[in-house]
Amino acid sequence: MVFRRSARRMRWLGCYRLGTVWKALLVFVVIGFAGQLLGVIFNKSWMQPERPHSVYALPSENSQGDSLGSCQPHTHIMFLKTHKTASSTVLNLLYRFGEERGLKFALPVGYQFGYPLPFIAQRVKGYRGPHVAEFDIMGNHMRFNKPEVEKVMPADTFYFSILRDPVALAESSYAYYKNVAPAFRRAKGLGDFADNPYKYYDPRLRNNHYARNLMWFDFGLDHTSNFSLGLVKRGVAAVRRNFKLILISEYFDQSMVLLRHALCWPLDAVVSFSLNARQQMPSGRSGWVVKAAAPAPLALTDKQRSKLREWNALDWHLYQAFNLTFWQDVERFGRSRMESEVALLRTKREVLTRICLCDGGRPIEASRIRDKTIRPFQSGLVKILGYELQSGLDNATWEACLRMIRPEIQYKDLLDLRQFPRAQQPPAAAAGGLPLKREPSILRTEDHGGKRLVEKDWDGTILFRNQSLEQVDSKVRLR
Repeated sequence: MVFRRSARRMRWLGCYRLGTVWKALLVFVVIGFAGQLLGVIFNKSWMQPERPHSVYALPSENSQGDSLGSCQPHTHIMFLKTHKTASSTVLNLLYRFGEERGLKFALPVGYQFGYPLPFIAQRVKGYRGPHVAEFDIMGNHMRFNKPEVEKVMPADTFYFSILRDPVALAESSYAYYKNVAPAFRRAKGLGDFADNPYKYYDPRLRNNHYARNLMWFDFGLDHTSNFSLGLVKRGVAAVRRNFKLILISEYFDQSMVLLRHALCWPLDAVVSFSLNARQQMPSGRSGWVVKAAAPAPLALTDKQRSKLREWNALDWHLYQAFNLTFWQDVERFGRSRMESEVALLRTKREVLTRICLCDGGRPIEASRIRDKTIRPFQSGLVKILGYELQSGLDNATWEACLRMIRPEIQYKDLLDLRQFPRAQQPPAAAAGGLPLKREPSILRTEDHGGKRLVEKDWDGTILFRNQSLEQVDSKVRLR
């Protein structure tokens, strides 16, 4: 039985144009290691329909595995999802962890908690008053407001967030919010903006918060005050007081190791693929490549990079402070121990890449992804990439791989639908009569021919949805 399933897995070779001899050799090699590398995938528990499972078997309560001994995993978690910091990848692993364990998510009615307004508890779908209903995980975009968050989340909630070098963040923010932030829209390029930001920046204009000290803003700190060391000191102290762990985007794998130890999670729970990757520049006939030199609108000189750090001085000092704290945490953890766990994490990611993804695991253009329900949201100057799953995967493996690459918007829709099932809708809608209506809110939804939903935020900014909820949730995979 295991042999037949392992052989069936070899259909992923269809992603590549290999000769018959090479295919045969690869079949024998992979089958030979199937018992060691892939055996957990065929665990009988995968056949239980009531709850999804990880590609790697999650350890039982009495199992050590790669878990952390006798400590109990944290299940009350608040993640401040900062913008353009690899936070979508972090949110994906929180979604997976919560979904696998049947935890309850604090979800927004739309896709953000009223951002960029400060968070209020009433933005949470299903909220009925302080601690009337208990939520386990919160992680969608918000402008942080601790007193209001505390009305929603339990007292023992673990708070964490992630930071990124402000120059790299500015490059990503400019590419993504070029058509949203007036300061970016008026500039010819990021370098032009960096040379004279005051020429383009007006703090009174809506969405210009994307153009200056964006992380400081997301943490709910005062971003309009003039820079001073005293202001920085108070801001850093506030973040330390409110958050137990701050990750660093540039050291993502090391961050995942620290996170999993802080949460008492198995290592498998923090294995992930990079989501929301963006293409960097044209590359002749091949179209686009990842991790190449920046396109002209994003190109920067060293002097312009220095100017961007000065322009985002609050973010730069915040980043420096917690980058120092991060490496102090690594030293306490142990360098050699960290290297060992990072190596194991990367090995597991490589195995999952070979199992799950086509194109050697490289992100691809959304238009090349055959399954339209997992195409990532597109915005700004560059294309946001996604993944194509291998063909021929058995149902359980396909579902586990799909959870790892499902874009944030579609994943939120799916969790929303399961947490607030359609059974609560009027009978006429459930019977296929009238269109289903969403919970009343400040958000407005428009149906374009039944093919695409476009949702507008409180300020009229368009929030994109690839397909209707019914299509996302009821999609049946043909074998």
